[in-house]
Parts: sequence; structure tokens; C-alpha cells
Amino acid sequence: MNPVGLISMQYARPFTAEHFPLFSQMRELGYDFVELLVPEPGELDLEDTKKALDDAGLSVVLAARVNLQRNLSSDDATAHRAGIDYLKYTADCAAALGCTIVGGPLTGNPLVFAGRPPQPVSEEERLARKARCVAGLKEAGDHAGKLGVILAVEPLNRFESDVLCTTQQAIELLDAVDHPAVQLMLDTFHMHMEEASIAEAIRLGGKRIVHFQANENHRGFPGTGATDWVAVFRALHEIGYEGPVSLEPFRRNDDRFGVPFAQWRPPHEDESARLSASAEFIKSHILLTEYRR
Repeated sequence: MNPVGLISMQYARPFTAEHFPLFSQMRELGYDFVELLVPEPGELDLEDTKKALDDAGLSVVLAARVNLQRNLSSDDATAHRAGIDYLKYTADCAAALGCTIVGGPLTGNPLVFAGRPPQPVSEEERLARKARCVAGLKEAGDHAGKLGVILAVEPLNRFESDVLCTTQQAIELLDAVDHPAVQLMLDTFHMHMEEASIAEAIRLGGKRIVHFQANENHRGFPGTGATDWVAVFRALHEIGYEGPVSLEPFRRNDDRFGVPFAQWRPPHEDESARLSASAEFIKSHILLTEYRR
């Protein structure tokens, strides 16, 4: 059965050594791995982190964090180079942790969280962005592949990226990169906004998908939103997906006027019961889909 995991920022951001006891708690709640944000230099000791993970019986997938200063899509040579070097760094971190997947919006060009509005671009610049992403992913892929690490490119919704928003766009990019260490990850939260059919997009991604984030349309706990989970897991089963499935239900229960949902907030109450139920919910859909077939 697919391993099911939980993102570290469910509890804390940044996630530091003081939070290591949470690894055992995640395991007790029914999770098989943690999706850990790639630590910034000095944020975590990787050897100590690996020991803490091993002690808890938890595996790990890494989530990359890009910004405008390390931006694969950028026409600024310094930012572009920093984007490539950052992806190499994430692969180094993964290897040190015994992790084989680094996922995220690796193509860069963040929007809302970088305070940057989308702007129209010429056809020349569009193609130049693609060329920069292809070249950067090829170079970073070479480095990652030697370490046994796969870089998984994630399409984001139109408010968070202006270079990669749909599975079809990702396939075009991956076809151009054509590297075994550069593959695809999908997130149902973003897919709700950009795909005509989540199930069809999963089928389109096919064997390229190496990581999958199972998130509600409102980022709440699975089963509390509009996602057709039966269709999602039927499609994943049809393509033979056996990789990790992670959850990011960090929308807090706070519907007061003016509360900015886009901004991460730490938990204000114990969410253990709901997190345990979420793991069971997703695992039940995986098992039932396998049983039906």
C-alpha cells in the first residue's frame, strides 16, 4: 500500500530539533513518513535528524522552498544560478537523510508569497523561461541522479506560479528535460483550480508521478471538502501509482472575517484526533480502491 505522510509544517515552521519528539507522535497517529521542508543551512543537523527519524520508524520526503533570489525561471543570471545550486543542495540534504524524493515548485517564479503579481510576457520571454528551466533541471538532475535522488516538479495554481500551473504544462517541460531524475508531483489543492478533471490529469501524468499530495480544495482535513476521493484513488490505481501520498491539512478552523487563509498559522489546539482520522481516511480509500479492482 502507498505510504501516507504528513507535512512538518502541520506543527511548526521552522521545524527544528526541539520538534523531533513529534516524529514518534506522527507515527502513532498512523503516518509512515514526514514531508519535511528542506532545512535552510544551520536549521537542522542532518545526521541528528536522520537518527531521530530512524528512531521513530519514520521515512521522509523533502519539500523544496524557492524564492526570487533562487529562481530557476529568472532572467537574472545570479538568481538563475542560485536556483540551480539550491536544487543541488536539496539533493545533498535528501541523500544525507536517506530520502529519495525532493518535490515542490522547482521551476521558481513564486507569486503571492513573494509579493509579486503576474505580468504578461512576450513569446520570446516565455520560451526563454522554458529554456532556463530545462537547462537548470538537466544540470540539477545530473547531480541528483548521482545521489539516487529524484527531483519532482510540482505545478501550482495561477496565484502562486506564472510558469507552471497544469499537468499538461508539466508534461511539456518534462518532455524537454528528458531526464530520469526529474519527474512529477501533483497536489489536489492546486488541481482543483487548474484542471478540468483531477482524475484525467492523474492519468495524463501517469508513470511520471513520483509523489502525490492529497489535499482538500480548502486545505482542510480530507473528507471535509469537495474532493472526489474515490475518483482520485481510482485514477492513481489505474496508473499503477505506488509512491508516497502526503497530507497538508493546515487550514485552521477560524472563519472570522479578515483572517488571511493564505498565511500559515501554527495550530491553536490539539489536532491529533483529526490527523489520525485523516490518515485512516486516506488509507481506507487506497485499500478500498485496490479491493474493488
